[in-house]
Amino acid sequence: MMRQYELVERVQKYDLQADEDLLNRAYVYAMKAHGSQKRASGEAYFNHPLEVAAILTDMKLDSATIAAALLHDTVEDTEATQQEIADKFGFEIASLVDGLTKIAKLDMVTKEATQAENLRKLLLAMSRDVRVLLVKLADRLHNMRTLHHVKPEKRQRIAQETMEIYAPLAGRMGMQLVREEMEDIAFRVLNPEAHHLIQQRLERLRSESGDLLKAIEEQLIEALLQHNIKADVKGREKRPYSIFRKMESKHLSLDQLSDIFGFRVLVNAVDECYLALGVVHQKWLVVPGRFKDYISSPKQNDYRSIHTIVIGPHSQRVEMQIRTHAMHDIAERGVAAHALYKDVREAKQAKDGVRIPASESNAYRWLRHLMETLQEGDSPKEFLEHTRLELFHDQVFCFTPKGKVIALPRGATAIDFAYALHTSIGDSCVGCKINGITAPLVAKLQNGDEVVIIRSDAATPPPAWEAIAVTGKAKAAIRRATRADSRRQYAGIGRELVEKLLARQKREFSEKEAATAIPRLGHKTLDDAFSAIGRGDLSAADLLKAMGLDVEAKDLRALRRRAASTKKDDTQFSIPVRGAAANMALRIFTKTGAVPGERIVGIVTAGEGITIYPIFAAALEQFDQEPERWVDLAWGVAEEGARFPARIAITLVNEVGALAQVTQVIGDNSGNIDELTLHARHGVRDFFELIILLEVFDIRHLNEIMNELKAKPMVSMVNRVTE
Repeated sequence: MMRQYELVERVQKYDLQADEDLLNRAYVYAMKAHGSQKRASGEAYFNHPLEVAAILTDMKLDSATIAAALLHDTVEDTEATQQEIADKFGFEIASLVDGLTKIAKLDMVTKEATQAENLRKLLLAMSRDVRVLLVKLADRLHNMRTLHHVKPEKRQRIAQETMEIYAPLAGRMGMQLVREEMEDIAFRVLNPEAHHLIQQRLERLRSESGDLLKAIEEQLIEALLQHNIKADVKGREKRPYSIFRKMESKHLSLDQLSDIFGFRVLVNAVDECYLALGVVHQKWLVVPGRFKDYISSPKQNDYRSIHTIVIGPHSQRVEMQIRTHAMHDIAERGVAAHALYKDVREAKQAKDGVRIPASESNAYRWLRHLMETLQEGDSPKEFLEHTRLELFHDQVFCFTPKGKVIALPRGATAIDFAYALHTSIGDSCVGCKINGITAPLVAKLQNGDEVVIIRSDAATPPPAWEAIAVTGKAKAAIRRATRADSRRQYAGIGRELVEKLLARQKREFSEKEAATAIPRLGHKTLDDAFSAIGRGDLSAADLLKAMGLDVEAKDLRALRRRAASTKKDDTQFSIPVRGAAANMALRIFTKTGAVPGERIVGIVTAGEGITIYPIFAAALEQFDQEPERWVDLAWGVAEEGARFPARIAITLVNEVGALAQVTQVIGDNSGNIDELTLHARHGVRDFFELIILLEVFDIRHLNEIMNELKAKPMVSMVNRVTE
């Protein structure tokens, strides 16, 4: 176990102004607080915060962060309180410790919800002070190093969480060394067989290549010196998980991988990076299309370097990374490399233009932007989903017409681009031009694309965009706009219900009179109350009663009998959808049907209007080459009692009473059979196929009927008809 003076000496090696008294007090306090507590390995618990502090000294962090690392588990796992930490060590350290303390008591139903809320709290604390993140990552790294002491089922859960959240988070913060170590340990736990095979392959390559790494290092240093470039050259082999990830993404076998070896060329100035690149390309043959300049276009996590792949000795592909020493420091330690740069003016005057304060780094700005996107009241499931989306994607760089660079996840569309510019631009987006050519909004963007967004103040984003968008910001904004639009529609329905009920009593609606009754109903505004009435959460009669009016039972019954017209002719079906022009005729494609709650698209036919298809309809394939005919549609609010067509196929055992059981289930669940066709299955006498055109209220109603049908012993299979 590291002694007090050893910890202080480690900090003083890189920070002569280190607060020795603070470090000593934090050391003693944490050791006493944890007392005789033991870890799963059997060692003293205090050894864990001490090792976390040691990891942070390798990152060269300040005394307050080291003290917070020593104290980070005291409030959660000992008798210490947050107030006591504040009294003894001050508000700064108490705030750091609080950000690292899990929420103690959560009334959550699932582990996922608990995980999401703790992650939300942690990210919020990180966005206020980046040092919270650094301590947390060091804490997780030491836990991963000792993961073999944990029970197998818990080991799997921790490894999966690390691979999904903490390793990508370290990568986004530019802390590549931490990320790589976390990923390799998690990979060894989650896929031990693949890890073992790759390790064997690496060992075989080492024995076959002999002194290849050393030979290339020497040749490269000599070539650079001939051009008066003094450089440090470091050869390395890729880590097992990095190799596995490349095999997965490129669909390659282990034997097909060639660029397993890499070299880092570290020079003193930016211009020497490009001179060194010229030397490398003169000496060895370049692999076409494998050159990337992250110095002129840095990654979002502040990473700057030149990458190129060449054919080295023995026809071996070799990756070269060329950067300055300062860039290398950022590449390995990320935001931790910024942490000690507290003087903004001095930082901006650094000669290589790389050293900037942590609070101004791209990675830290991304973290703050992430929190702005995610703290909009999403459910725990949505929060975790969008956090993972933001963490995992590689990037493409696109441009506005004025040359502004917009970094987006790979696979992003013009929809994501519009929302990256501003939420209002995304909400009003109706079209785009990519490199001067009109293109569909769903087109995936490529590196270097120039994108022009076409807007309309009358537009609102269709809900279907949420499934198309890639970024968490776009998804959250679309969801908010959809909710607001839905709320407006429900409010309109609610107002109509109230006005009709009053009209039956020969009274006129008065907003002023109704507004006085709203507080008694538990709503803040009249629109809130109307929206609740439209959704069915509140009855129109309740509002009238709160206004001091009596409602006759016959009036309520008359109001509730409203139902939509559901004519068999699909060209005249009354369909509540959004996204189509008001004067367009609408009809549902009855070979499949379509019901509220499922994703739909429209196909425009000149002179006929729009035909609505569910997204899974096989018939849509015939329109793949006609993108101009496609229309993004979304379900609106249906009239009470309205039914919609859905065609299902049922494989039924050929026994007496089987058909009766099917019709009984449909009738008991308030479904309506519009068409029924019976087919004998070709070559199979024991089964027959039943095709039914059902009329249902929505997708939930349809699923209830289908699930109950599947539970019947006479039913072998139930599916939606796709063509």
